[in-house]
Amino acid sequence: MTLPRVSLRPAALALFAALAGCASLRGGRATEPVRELRRATDSLLAQPRFRSAALGVLVVDPARGDTLVSRNAGKLFIPASNQKLLTGAVALTQLGPDFRFSTSVFADGPIADGVVFGNLRFEGMGDPSMSDHMAGDAMRPLRALADSLAARGVVRIRGALVPGRDAFPDATWGFGWAWDDVDFAYSAGVDELYFNEGFLAIDVIGGRSAGELPAMRVRPNPAFPNVRVQATTVERTTPGERPRVRASHDSTDALAVIVDGAIAIGDSQRVELTHRDQARAWLEAARTALRDRGILVDGGIGERTPAPPTAWTEPAGTLLFSVASPPLSEILVAFEKPSQNQIGEILLKSLGRAKRGAGTADSGARVVRDQLVAWGAAPDGFVVRDGSGLSRHNVVTPATIITVLDAMRQGPLFETFRRALPIAGVDGTIGTRMRGTPAQGNVHAKTGTLDMVRSLSGYVTTADGRLLLFSLLANNFTVPTREVDALHEAIAVRLSQLGGRR
Repeated sequence: MTLPRVSLRPAALALFAALAGCASLRGGRATEPVRELRRATDSLLAQPRFRSAALGVLVVDPARGDTLVSRNAGKLFIPASNQKLLTGAVALTQLGPDFRFSTSVFADGPIADGVVFGNLRFEGMGDPSMSDHMAGDAMRPLRALADSLAARGVVRIRGALVPGRDAFPDATWGFGWAWDDVDFAYSAGVDELYFNEGFLAIDVIGGRSAGELPAMRVRPNPAFPNVRVQATTVERTTPGERPRVRASHDSTDALAVIVDGAIAIGDSQRVELTHRDQARAWLEAARTALRDRGILVDGGIGERTPAPPTAWTEPAGTLLFSVASPPLSEILVAFEKPSQNQIGEILLKSLGRAKRGAGTADSGARVVRDQLVAWGAAPDGFVVRDGSGLSRHNVVTPATIITVLDAMRQGPLFETFRRALPIAGVDGTIGTRMRGTPAQGNVHAKTGTLDMVRSLSGYVTTADGRLLLFSLLANNFTVPTREVDALHEAIAVRLSQLGGRR
């Protein structure tokens, strides 16, 4: 596997290696604006409320080869979703901006007079775009698939709808993910057939009188799963108190969901729940789309045929057609701006499959590790366990993040990479932050959030037109998250003002 390398300027290499920080050093002395920046940053970091927290800061001017601010830049931190910077950068570099996920449809038997005498098999590669988020309606790509079948004259499937080969053969969840989170949408597992980012939504509407069963609708596939409504409509309560409904998997039926709790008369609520079997959810959505198109499926949903313990081979059967996702350049926007976890896991496994022949997280993590080292990151400056940052077993130094940001800055895909990041005061996870400041529309940065973890790393342009790279990582704080956000925002805003008149 050929790994792209970046030739950092000698001055930058020395500064990144030193990390101790007091850099800059035209003529061996920091300029007055840089000294002022350091004093302000030191003052912010020295606030008593942060005395027990682990704080990491690294700000560099790569064009000049200057380190402007450095605090714990070589220490390891849990990055949370700053991990997505590493995953996205390596995926864009290794797979390319035009990479697309494919889903192929095969007939496992002969076709005559519009009838498939056998199973209809779907070979998926983890396409994450079949979702409300990316397609507007997750059923739309499945309806297009049904239209393609109808255009080929298919009116009936005598067999079942079955999954193809196991492209992602390891665990559906990431290493070290919290088990008490697996029912939440942000913690859905992934598979090679993947529908609506791994979760369903149920709209619940209270009845017109107390005691009535609420009405409900499942989205995006109204036919799956089977929902058992055990919730009750109740009288409206006092202001500030809102009865709630909740959804959970039925312990006695793997294909059923229970909605219980209470909802006020005339109220409406949406509850979300992950699919436990991602491939089944995809196949059920396909069955709904085929049914709505008038194509009968006699055999329902079937199981994957066990594969022999041999190397990956070309699938059997008759290829009817394949559908492709949008290019990675577009998927990256859907990944980084909203911090979509499951795309990160799919990209990690796809890296492993494309570059090491195994669609597993471990194989993908090795691709990421090798690329980071090729870019100049210290081998002990990071540990990669997943692609999204949900795992608390990921660790990274601010210096490693800066190395990745600079590698992308120097490469041909810089604008594609930077464009995918959230923009302060404009969109993504910092769309409501730093509004009305010089950072608005300027800072392109990735956030990260876990319990006692907060991160912000990316690019900012100074008032005098210089592009800076920054990484702000915080772990083990006990203050409210908004106070750490305010710390990071204050630094980012000050960076955007650097070099301007006061």
